[in-house]
Amino acid sequence: MIIIGMSNSVKLAKSIAKHAGKTFSELNSKHFPDGESNLRFMKSVKGKHVVLVNSFYPNPNNTLTELYFATRSAKNQGAKKVTIIAPYLGYMRQDKDFHQGEIVSSIYMGELMSCADELITIDPHLHRYKTLNQVIKTKTKRLSANSLIAEYIKKNHPNAIIIGPDSESYQWAEHIAEKLHHHAVVLRKKRYSSTTVRIKLKQDVKWNGKNVVIVDDIISTGHTMIEPIKQLKTKGVKNIYCIGVHGIFVLDAIEKLEKLGAKVICTNTIERKQSKIDVANLIVENIK
Repeated sequence: MIIIGMSNSVKLAKSIAKHAGKTFSELNSKHFPDGESNLRFMKSVKGKHVVLVNSFYPNPNNTLTELYFATRSAKNQGAKKVTIIAPYLGYMRQDKDFHQGEIVSSIYMGELMSCADELITIDPHLHRYKTLNQVIKTKTKRLSANSLIAEYIKKNHPNAIIIGPDSESYQWAEHIAEKLHHHAVVLRKKRYSSTTVRIKLKQDVKWNGKNVVIVDDIISTGHTMIEPIKQLKTKGVKNIYCIGVHGIFVLDAIEKLEKLGAKVICTNTIERKQSKIDVANLIVENIK
């Protein structure tokens, strides 16, 4: 087995290789003057189980072409097996044509990624899809960071109220709360656009003086968390923590959350300074 770190996940790939006791190599990724990708394996992949590690952020379009080209090339160069590890799998939120004529790109992302023998990802955004194999037509493993997040909360914020900011976050908030022998409070959300949401707090919860942890799979613009934070501050909560599996953080999301007094934590599926929860061993357990 050879673990190959690609553009967005070199640090994580090195950690996976170290914990697994396997060879690490980096995919040499450059661009021609016209912007086309110029990719090269730096070690021979012939006869090996090649594990390609790359999250879909930043530059998801580039990630998609890198993974597709590298997978097809590894097979052409004689690889025995190719596994894609996409710690954060992009395009999964585009699971419906929300507007007439809109392209449901998750389907076509899945077609490209099906060129691998196996795909492993962590907490994919399965909302309208029930399983990964509705999208990706090869062997898949769907891992979850719930236990790792629960351990982090237990160690650092043991008595906090666990909040899911909307119905889509229920599966993460409830599973994490169960591991802590708590109940999750799931809020009601109405989305008006990609950056405008309205969220209602439950009135039967005693918020005053409590620590709260808002949990979601993806923190992107942060608006799903910003709205409840504003309301929670009026209820006299003590501390607010925002924990996401995948920290995308676009449109100054971190700055906006921290300005409201929230502390932001995520896993290292996407490499950030807020990545306090390590998923390397979780992945190693599933590739050995």
